[in-house]
Amino acid sequence: MNLHEKYIKRCIELAKNGLGTTYPNPMVGSVIVLNDTIIGEGWHKKAGEPHAEVHAINAVKDKSLLKNATIYVSLEPCSHFGKTPPCSNLIVEVGIKNVVIGVVDSNSKVSGKGVKYLEDNGCNVTVGVLENECFQLNKRFFTFHNEKRPFIILKWAETKDGFIDKLRGENDEISPNWISNQCSQQFVHKMRAEEHAILVGTTTALNDNPSLTVRSWSGSNPIRVVIDRLAKIPSHYNLLNGNTKTIVFSEVKQHVNSFENVIFEQVNFKEDILQQICEVLYKYEIQSVIIEGGKQTIQSFINANLWDEAFVFVGAIAFKEGLEAPKLKKVPSETIKISNDTLYMYKNV
Repeated sequence: MNLHEKYIKRCIELAKNGLGTTYPNPMVGSVIVLNDTIIGEGWHKKAGEPHAEVHAINAVKDKSLLKNATIYVSLEPCSHFGKTPPCSNLIVEVGIKNVVIGVVDSNSKVSGKGVKYLEDNGCNVTVGVLENECFQLNKRFFTFHNEKRPFIILKWAETKDGFIDKLRGENDEISPNWISNQCSQQFVHKMRAEEHAILVGTTTALNDNPSLTVRSWSGSNPIRVVIDRLAKIPSHYNLLNGNTKTIVFSEVKQHVNSFENVIFEQVNFKEDILQQICEVLYKYEIQSVIIEGGKQTIQSFINANLWDEAFVFVGAIAFKEGLEAPKLKKVPSETIKISNDTLYMYKNV
């Protein structure tokens, strides 16, 4: 590992502190180095607050050192005025002459403009250090801007004999039939805290009455998204309680004012519903979504090849009969044990 890679790696480590809190902005880390010693570092914490470069520069007590220092940043510094001033301007203003960047920002507001501004103002700019790692860091952000849709994560739990749920009768209790253990359930809540939104279909909403909130982990609740074609979900169910921002896809026109913090999006279910969902989520600047259920909803995304990652928890219990789990014909990229559960992780590459 050369010197530039060493410090870009540190930028990536810092940036990860902002996972789940920077939306709609990307995660960015920055360090300032003089004589192979870090003299300042920082990361972007929340949209509207100072960017990573600002925190790193502010952390340097003796600003006279900056003219001989190198600033490292995992993502191209911005060059436009948004909620905060452009970072490329600040780098020039404080006299930093050497800039090392992990990856260029594909957002049209920035793409290449930050690099050009720095070079036009006398900076020595190096681009493309640990480029793939920096791209993966902001896979959600890049997918959103490049493909005009959220980064899509499939997630389900199935029994060791391949079922996602028991067979349900009309008089059965409305609650989840738990398959995974408590450690796996905590892992899922960690996932929820890290992603922008979470989506379920009507059947899951009716059978489980889920809250889809973060409870066994610290962090913000994701935006809840539910497909409810015929408006079957009762108004007293958790998904419509207004505690967390919720988007409902339906073909039935709803009385919006009767549901606080719930947005109804009327869509045409005779057309490509998944494409419409992606377009609406893009409209609301939602950069990532977990598709958490049920089987039909998850399988529709698989069949359309409209997904980026999948997390499949296989529990130690058996149902012997029930609703079969979705079928994903891929080889896992990684497998880990979570107590007596097995988590299979897939990448759609």
